[in-house]
Amino acid sequence: MLKCRTVWKKLAPLARDSSTLSRQSVRRAGLTNGSAVRVPATHMSSGSAGGGGENKLYVLLVGAACLGGGIYAYRTVKGDQQRYMERMAEISSRPHKAASQKTTIPSQSEPPAVEATETEAVPEPKLQAALSPEEPSPPAPDAEAAAPCESAEPLPADEPVVGASPEEAAEPPAAPVVEEEPALPAEPSPVELTVPAAPVEESEPTAAAERPAAVLAEPQPEVVAESAADSSPASPSVPSHAPYLLIGGGTASFAAARSIRARDPGARVLIVTEESDLPYMRPPLSKELWFSDDPGVTETLRFKQWNGKERSIYFQPLSFYIHPEEFNSAENGGVAVLTGKKVIHMDVRGNKVKLDDDTEISYDKCLIATGGMPRNLQAIERAGEDVTKRTTLFRKIDDFKSLDKVSRSISSITIIGGGFLGSELACALGRRSTESGLEVIQMFPEKGNMGKVLPEYLSNWTTEKVKKEGVKIISEALVKSVNYKDDKLEIQLKDGRLVKTDHIVAAVGLEPNCDLAKSAGLEVDSDFGGFRVNAELQARSNIWVAGDAACFYDIRLGRRRVEHHDHAVVSGRLAGENMTGASKPYWHQSMFWSDLGPDVGYEAIGIVDSSLPTVGVFAKATAKDTPKAATEKSGTGIRSESETEDTAVSPVASSTPAPAVEQHKDGYGKGVIFYLRDKVVVGIILWNVFNRMPIARKIIKDGEEHADLNEVAKLFNIHED
Repeated sequence: MLKCRTVWKKLAPLARDSSTLSRQSVRRAGLTNGSAVRVPATHMSSGSAGGGGENKLYVLLVGAACLGGGIYAYRTVKGDQQRYMERMAEISSRPHKAASQKTTIPSQSEPPAVEATETEAVPEPKLQAALSPEEPSPPAPDAEAAAPCESAEPLPADEPVVGASPEEAAEPPAAPVVEEEPALPAEPSPVELTVPAAPVEESEPTAAAERPAAVLAEPQPEVVAESAADSSPASPSVPSHAPYLLIGGGTASFAAARSIRARDPGARVLIVTEESDLPYMRPPLSKELWFSDDPGVTETLRFKQWNGKERSIYFQPLSFYIHPEEFNSAENGGVAVLTGKKVIHMDVRGNKVKLDDDTEISYDKCLIATGGMPRNLQAIERAGEDVTKRTTLFRKIDDFKSLDKVSRSISSITIIGGGFLGSELACALGRRSTESGLEVIQMFPEKGNMGKVLPEYLSNWTTEKVKKEGVKIISEALVKSVNYKDDKLEIQLKDGRLVKTDHIVAAVGLEPNCDLAKSAGLEVDSDFGGFRVNAELQARSNIWVAGDAACFYDIRLGRRRVEHHDHAVVSGRLAGENMTGASKPYWHQSMFWSDLGPDVGYEAIGIVDSSLPTVGVFAKATAKDTPKAATEKSGTGIRSESETEDTAVSPVASSTPAPAVEQHKDGYGKGVIFYLRDKVVVGIILWNVFNRMPIARKIIKDGEEHADLNEVAKLFNIHED
């Protein structure tokens, strides 16, 4: 029909032209003879002259084309319908074929493999690998089942690679199922899974819990039944799909996992971490672990808190988690951890990620909690290998172990940085110097310890406190260059001073890990760093960010990025709730704390910047105003875990002008420091005042001006003995 129409379109202009020429010739002939001639209107005729068969041939051609097209369409529809019915019949018969095939398999000539100790066997993944697109498959009914089809009905060959379904696990097989692969070379017999399923209950770590890092960090030989030459896209220990995928194994990821499981008890949560350890808390790495009397603390990673109670650095023992091999088969879901794996690429449109071993994992919802990487000084980076291998960037468990070992074998160590981490490590190593004769040096560009946070008078007092711990302080020190000479590191300062040492600890800040931003197309904040997220911590509709890597909008203090334990806990918990549909905004004012040993500590909230105007109210301290006494009262050393959301009393402003702040000559026992911006409190430090954070949070949340901050300080009961 289309061909006829095309031919007619080409011939029609020619017919019209010839007809027009004929009429013009007749008219000219009439004018020549002197008589008027009436020429009838032109009608297209495909017949012979005078035949009267106008358009007959065209009608016949169009009719024949329509008839042929109708016959062709009828046959096509009829054939499609027949093929559809045959396909549906074949799909409906597959379960019967699979059942009959299972009953005939044990009679094959191949001997059975090892005795089954549990019902989850590996031949299913083996068959899946044999039918992968990269390898030719034998002509069998299962090969058809592995091919994609138009029906939405799930196929037996599409089962996940790890483990069998709960229905299959409920039937104890008489013998392990072993299939012969005629199109592939012989492979070793599959080995049954012998690892018992881990319980899902959330129990606290016990004193007898062993360090669980090596269990998940190393591949399990019992479950690797495929040969090394297998070309399947995913290894048996890595799930191919995770409903909840958490990138990063820190505090934020663990808090999110707990939150997801609390709202969705059957959820399957997969944590992928580059570290070789299960999720653990970082604060003890620079605090309590250094004060442990246990010589094997680097192996047990158990420590005594200031209150004398002992616990592990890990949030939960190994029994809390399920093995990655059981991720899809665990009846009640659970949390699995892939250790030693790094996500290097993120496909947001395809909802999948790629690991550093080219394994791909798809997801429904994803959390990015990649944390940060410790910064280094450019002078150290360009100094060469001799300097960099004698430098520690403190962040992980391995860094703690390495620094502990180094500090026992050298005579001098220098800490560069006067912030929280640098001051805590200086005090911790200073205590050790009294026992081993280790020289501990701390240098920083500010005038005193934590000079960017504390007011100058309090920073100076803190510096004297650190000196009493056995630390040599070098203030207003800017590093110009670092060299290695005569078995010593020489640190050349810009003012000409030279410091010789054996080892350097660089504690100069944290850089948020945003490596996935480019491949994922996520926005990174140009001012604060980190992934920009909305009030619900969302970067995309099914992607959330929490912890150090999140740059969020604070409804009171503007856009911020926070690098503290409590923020990781709260933001991770909120992200987990929102991943399960809570849709809650982030309004929480996170706190942080720092301890300079068991006797001096402080808790802070909001924006604490020494460049802001401050008002401090102090009182005389008592024996109970120490971090040790505070943890004895609360029962936990991680003070953010003991926080409650109790409703605090709203402060009442007084009309009396604020008196001058008294600065004690002998020291600052306990007190409250208010940080102001436009006469409004935006930050608070509680100096040796503990378990009063809900009150401080209430003051910042109200955002009101206060005429007398002495009256506000009374809300913290600092004058009570």
